Amino acid sequence: MIESISSPVQDLWRIFRVMAEFTEGFDELASVGPAVSIFGSARSKSQDKYYKLAEQTAFELAKANFAVITGGGGGIMEAANKGANNAGGQSIGLNIELPHEQIPNEYQNLSLHFRYFFVRKVMFLKYAHGFIVFPGGYGTMDEFFESLVLIQTLKQATFPVVLMCSDYWEGLTSWIKNKMLGEHKYISPEDLDVFTMADDAHTAVEIIRRFKEAQGRVGIDLPPGMKKT
Repeated sequence: MIESISSPVQDLWRIFRVMAEFTEGFDELASVGPAVSIFGSARSKSQDKYYKLAEQTAFELAKANFAVITGGGGGIMEAANKGANNAGGQSIGLNIELPHEQIPNEYQNLSLHFRYFFVRKVMFLKYAHGFIVFPGGYGTMDEFFESLVLIQTLKQATFPVVLMCSDYWEGLTSWIKNKMLGEHKYISPEDLDVFTMADDAHTAVEIIRRFKEAQGRVGIDLPPGMKKT
C-alpha cells in the first residue's frame, strides 16, 4: 500500500509496525538453517523453461539440505517453492502487500507477510547463503544489483550470486563489462567476480554447496565468481 504524507503520531505507529515485522521475521527465520534466496519473474508460466528450471533447482537445493526462500508469489517464485516443497524441504515465502494484491502460492510451508519492502529485503539477505537469480523484471534487477552493491561495499559478507540462464543475462553482463568497466571505469575488475552464471541446476547447487563447505577453510579453490571472506 502506498502511504501518503502522515502526522508524527502516524509515523510513530509506523515505527512500531516496522519493529514488529523485523521481530516476526527474525523469530521465524532464525532456526531455518542454511538457506538460498531465489528470485525471478512472477509472470513466468508453468510451461516456461525458466519455470521448470527453477523448480528443478529448488528441488536439488532442498535435497542438499538448503531451505529455499522466495518472494512467495507466482511464476519463478511459485516454481521454486514447489520444487523445495516436493523435495520435502523448507519452502519459505516472504510475501509483500502490493496495490495489486499478490496471491501467495500454495507451495509454501512457511509463509511470512510484509508491508514494507526494506524489511523483506533484510530477510532475504540475512538468512541466505547465496542468491540464485532467474530471468525477471524490475524487481529481480533490484534484488540482483542490491546484492552486488552490498558485497562490493563490504556491507554484506561475500556469498555466491548466481545468474541462471546465460541467454537472458549475457546482454546485461556484456554491458557491465564493456561500459561500466571497460569504457567508463565506474567499477573495478574485481567487481565482476561478485557474480557468476549457470545454465543448469546441478552447477548452481554445486556453487552454493562448495561455498558453504569453504566457509572457514583455508586453501580451497572456489568456483568462478566466489571469493571467500
